[in-house]
Amino acid sequence: MSDEGINEPRRNFLIGATSVIGLAGVVGVAIPFIGSWNPSAKALAAGAPIRVDISRMEPGDILGPIPAWRDKPVFIVKRTDEMLAGLNSKTSRLADPDSLEDQQPEYARNESRSIRPDVLVLIGICTHLGCSPKFKPEVAPQEFDPEWVGGFYCPCHGSKFDMSGRVYSGVPAPTNLEVPPYYYEDDSVLVIGEDKGVA
Repeated sequence: MSDEGINEPRRNFLIGATSVIGLAGVVGVAIPFIGSWNPSAKALAAGAPIRVDISRMEPGDILGPIPAWRDKPVFIVKRTDEMLAGLNSKTSRLADPDSLEDQQPEYARNESRSIRPDVLVLIGICTHLGCSPKFKPEVAPQEFDPEWVGGFYCPCHGSKFDMSGRVYSGVPAPTNLEVPPYYYEDDSVLVIGEDKGVA
């Protein structure tokens, strides 16, 4: 066949347009397929684990509430040396300083209530009526506590928790804040919702 009479610009346009439409089709198929690798909203609500990158957290930072685990907000706190040093400063004011109630996995039944002392992982729900406590890390007198040494305060009904989520005596909340099951996938990634990998 002779190349005479072939409209080159038109042919190039048709080839280009067909390629673009084909590529759009491939992307349209690929996005739902790749998205299917992630847990569905139903699976997350049922308790599928979530992964959280904590590599950019600086001492004193809090992540939270991050995407919920089991429809519950999660707080992650990178504690400073000062925060850790203050954990035993007011234990006489705590209702359960030794975490005897089952509000945490066994590996978090310690003064820091964590696997690594510098990283605290909590369910961000007050154990009184389900409000969300506020992170109050300042060691300074507060309107709600003149001897405040930092922690979590629930302004709804006045419950107070220390920097490990342990509840103060004499407040409406009956127990410490819950520590979910979790482990470290590596130094930078937390997996919340499973105990796998914990020695």
